[in-house]
This record gives sequence, structure tokens and C-alpha cells, in this order.
Amino acid sequence: MSTGSKEKGRKRLSADQRRGVIEAAATELFAERGFPGASIEAIAGRSGVSPPVVYDHFSSKLDLYQHLLKAHFAELRGIWGRDFPGSGDSSARVSRSFDAWFSYVEAHPAAATMLFREPSGDRQAEAVHQEVSARSRTQVMELFVAEPGSEGLTGSLSGPGLEMAWVVLRGVLQGLALWWVEHPEVPREQVVATAMNSLWIGFERAAAGDGWPASA
Repeated sequence: MSTGSKEKGRKRLSADQRRGVIEAAATELFAERGFPGASIEAIAGRSGVSPPVVYDHFSSKLDLYQHLLKAHFAELRGIWGRDFPGSGDSSARVSRSFDAWFSYVEAHPAAATMLFREPSGDRQAEAVHQEVSARSRTQVMELFVAEPGSEGLTGSLSGPGLEMAWVVLRGVLQGLALWWVEHPEVPREQVVATAMNSLWIGFERAAAGDGWPASA
């Protein structure tokens, strides 16, 4: 069969489909090599296109990186917004939220690595990551602050108290996610239980007034 016949038999991707292939390849490479090591040439090669085709969709590697951060963080915020709020049993809502959050990590390990492992070696990428993740953090913490008894965790959910609450939440969830990407054989149920034991049992006790006083 001639090359021309092969080309005719090959299904041509739409612009949106081609963009999706580029985004998937870039997510994998940013996770594997970090921002500095993931070149446009490598992204194009894994996407099966030439570098100019990548530039048809994104003005620069930084633009592509920022787009991916925004898209994946938005999907995770959607999980929190759908499952966390409500007036029902708090443990059921939180465990459901954690399970859905880790389900996303399980389905998108490269995205989780790119989101939760902060870039190094490029100041512009570091600044973009900080800006996008901070915006996402603000929206997630608004849900957390609205939960009855949440101030019991740090004594106050304003100023440093809110920052400390975020550090605890991020440390457990994102730290577990990065560890789990390296240990996918561990069942998701066990990872969710570990997150619940580390975060929610202490939260419930603090919300009930059984917190450790700062004066101690």
C-alpha cells in the first residue's frame, strides 16, 4: 500500500481532538520531567504532531502549562463543590468527597503529579503554579470554613488559622496522592480511610470542643 493510501485511510482528528491529544501528552511529560524538562519538541513528538502544530493551539509552553493547571484544578474543585456541601451526615459527605477526589487521582495520576509537585528550576512556572493553586485553594477553603465547628481545628479560621488549616488539609491529601501515584497497588478504599483517620476524626473531635488548647 502506498503512503498516500495510508494517509487516506487514517482518520483525521478535529482541532479539538488534536488539542486534547496535545494536552494529554503535555500532562504526562510535565509529570515525568518537570516543567524545564518537558520541551515543546518532546510534547509534539508524543502527540504525533510537529512543534508548529502545538503552537497553533498554545502560544508557549508556559501558556500550555497554565491551561492544564487551571483545567485540572477546576475539575477537582468541581468534586468538592458537588460532594462536600450539604446538611446531611458530615462523615458521609466528607468520605464521599475524599473518595471522589482520590478517584480522580487514580484516573489521572499524571495530572495529580503535575498539580501537587510544585515546579522548580523555572521562576515563571513557579509563579504560575502558585497563582493558580492559590486561587483554587481559596475556593476550597470557603467550603471548609462553612462547615460547622471548623474553627475548632485551629482556634480561629482567619489569618494564620486559615493558613494552618489549609497546610494540614493539603499535606494529607496531596501528600497521600503523590505517594499513591508511586504505589498504585494500594486499594483506593485504604487510601480514603487513611485520609479520613488523619483528617476527619480529629476535625470532628475539635468541632465537638475536644480540641487541644493553644496554651498547652
